[in-house]
Amino acid sequence: MPRRRIGQEVFRFGGESGGRASSLNELARLIDWRELDGLLVDIYAAPRGEAAWPPLALFKALLLAVWHDLSDGKLADALADRGSFRRFCGFSSEEETPERTAFVRFRKELVRRGLDRALFDAVVRQLKRQGVAVKTGTLIDATVIGSASHRDTEAAWAGHRRRQAVHGYKAHVGADADTALVEEIAVTPGNVHDGRAGGDALPDDPGDVYADSAYRGQAFAAAVRAKGGRTRVIQTHAWGPAGPETGLALAAWNRRVQRVRCRIEKIFGTWKRSYGLRRMRWVGRAKAALQVRLTAIAYNLRRSATLRRSQTA
Repeated sequence: MPRRRIGQEVFRFGGESGGRASSLNELARLIDWRELDGLLVDIYAAPRGEAAWPPLALFKALLLAVWHDLSDGKLADALADRGSFRRFCGFSSEEETPERTAFVRFRKELVRRGLDRALFDAVVRQLKRQGVAVKTGTLIDATVIGSASHRDTEAAWAGHRRRQAVHGYKAHVGADADTALVEEIAVTPGNVHDGRAGGDALPDDPGDVYADSAYRGQAFAAAVRAKGGRTRVIQTHAWGPAGPETGLALAAWNRRVQRVRCRIEKIFGTWKRSYGLRRMRWVGRAKAALQVRLTAIAYNLRRSATLRRSQTA
C-alpha cells in the first residue's frame, strides 16, 4: 500500500518571522500526535492503485473542519489556500493537498474500524496525564442533534413538552465539573431517555455527579454508585414535614446543583454555535457517533489550550 510523502519542504511556522502566530501552532504542540498516528497507521484511504494520503494528516484536517465548520469541499479548498492549515496537517507550501473524496473515504474507514472511540479516549488520556483535568465532580447531560435526513432509520424522534419534536440523535456527555473537558460520550437515537443512557456517559471515579431532573431514576443512581460517585441531581419534590421549610430546603438544594450543572450547557452551545453540530452531516448512528466524537476531540483540544494559557498567565 504506497503512501504519499508530505512536508518535505522546510518552512517557517506562523509567527517565527515576526508575524502573528497561528493558534494552530499551539494546538499542534498540545499532545503527542504519534499515539494517534499509531491508531491510524493501517488505514489506506485511496482508490486502488493510487498512493494514499498519510492518515494522521487527514485526521488533523477533519479537526480543522470541526473548528471552522467546513464541508468536505470547503475543507479541500481551505487546505489548498491557507498556510496555517497546511502546516497543521504537515503539508509544505507548494505541494498538492487532498481532494474532497479523500475525506469521504477516510471517514468511512474510521467508521468501519470503529476508531472514533479509540481516538477520543487517547486524547482524553493524554490531557489527563498532563494534569489539565483535576477531578472533583462530573457534569452529565444530553443534547438532541437533528439527523441529516428524516429517512435515517437509525435516528428517532425526540419529543419535548415545551419544544417541537426533533428527528435525530442524542449525545450523552460526561464532563469534568471544574475544567469542562469532555471525558465520556454515548450516542443514541433521539427517543432514548436521558436517565437510561446516562450511565454510559459516566467516566471512572466521577466524584459528585451533577445532573438535571431527568436523571432522578434509580437506574442512573445505581450506575453512579457502581462507579464510586455520588448523585447531585435536581429534584422536583422533597419528603419532609408540611410547611415552608421543606420547600425552602428543596429550592436551596436545586440552586446549589444548578449552579454547577449549568456549566455543561456552555459545552453544547460551543458545539452547536461554533463547531457546526446543529445537525448531523451524515446518515447512520455510527457516522453520528464519529461526528460527535470528532467534535468533542476538537473542543477538548481548544479548551485545554485555553486552560493552559490561564494557568501560566
